[in-house]
Amino acid sequence: MLTALQLQELASFAKTIRKETILQIATLGVGHIGGALSIVDILALLYTNVMNIRPDDPLWEGRDVLILSKGHAGPALYATLSEKGFFSSSWLRTLNKGGTRLPSHCDRLKTPGIDMSTGSLGQGLSVACGVAYGRKLDGNGCHIYAIIGDGESQEGQIWEAAMFAAQYKLGHVIAFTDFNKLQIDGTIEQIIGLEDLQAKWQAFGWHTQRVDGHDFQQMHEAILKAKEDTARPSMIILDTIKGKGALFCEGAVTNHNMKVDMDTAMRAIAELEG
Repeated sequence: MLTALQLQELASFAKTIRKETILQIATLGVGHIGGALSIVDILALLYTNVMNIRPDDPLWEGRDVLILSKGHAGPALYATLSEKGFFSSSWLRTLNKGGTRLPSHCDRLKTPGIDMSTGSLGQGLSVACGVAYGRKLDGNGCHIYAIIGDGESQEGQIWEAAMFAAQYKLGHVIAFTDFNKLQIDGTIEQIIGLEDLQAKWQAFGWHTQRVDGHDFQQMHEAILKAKEDTARPSMIILDTIKGKGALFCEGAVTNHNMKVDMDTAMRAIAELEG
C-alpha cells in the first residue's frame, strides 16, 4: 500500500506532468490533449513507484518496457520522461516542430526513453506481446507494460494480440486500457460499444481488473495483484476522464485533437494550482 507521503508525491508529480503537457500543446497551438491528460496518473505511478528504469541508460537491457500504443498521447509521456531525467525540459517546447526530437506520435529513434514507435492504432499491444515473448525466450525477467486506448480496442488486432499472449502465458505483460469512453467521432458506446469490457478480457484468458484510473492506490494495488499472477497476462481497465485536469476540455467530445492557445493554457494551469 502506498503511504500518505507517496500519495502526496504522486499527486504533485501528476500535476507537473499535466501542466507540462498543456504547455507543450499550447506552444504548438494544437494537439491531442484529451487522450494525453487521461493517462497522466498511470504514467506518474509507473515511472515513480513501479517500473525499473535507468534514465541515464535508456536502452539498458534489464529495464522494464513501456509501449504507449495510443501514440498520439505522446506529450504526456514526454513530460513524464523529461521530469524523470531522460532529456532536457527545453525539448518540451519543440513538440512537433521542425527538427524536433518530440514528434506528435512516439518515435523510438528520436526520443530517449521511448521503447516503441507507435500511433498506428491497434498495433502497440501486438508489439508489446512480441517483445515479451522475446524477453521470455531470453530469460529476461523484466515486465512489459502497454497502454492502449478504448477506441483502438475496437480493432481486431488488439484481440489477436490478446489470444497470443494468453496462448504463450506471457505473465510479465501488464496492459492498461485507458477507458475514457470517448473517441474522435463520438462516444465509444455510439461508435462500437465495448461493455462488458472486463468480461471480454477474462474470456480471452487474461487476469483482469477494473479500477479508477485517477486513483493511485487502486492502480498500485491492481499492479501488485497482476504481478502475482505469473501464468497469465494482465489487463487493468482504467476508468478515466478524457482531458482530466484541464477544465476547458475535460470530458468534451471535441478534445481528441484541438486548438489550445497560451491564454487558455495559463488559465488551465492556474486552475490546477487551485
